[in-house]
Amino acid sequence: MVMIHNTDRIYYFSVSEPYHQCQLLYSGSVPVVVLTADSGERVQVPSGRIRQFIDSRGFYGRFRLIVSAQNKIKSFERIA
Repeated sequence: MVMIHNTDRIYYFSVSEPYHQCQLLYSGSVPVVVLTADSGERVQVPSGRIRQFIDSRGFYGRFRLIVSAQNKIKSFERIA
């Protein structure tokens, strides 16, 4: 469990990308992915944080990203 501080920023995402759209993430040619949070903010996430959630269907689900005040990712997790 990640300790959340009042200075941390929390972003929520709903993602639905088919597998064929995710294939470039494995080639290393895409170092970051830009996701749009429910709040409308665009957030860059390193591809390595996303790869673990890709399966034969693609990249699907509801996610939460916690970022410290120093802009370091504390947690990126599937919540549903």
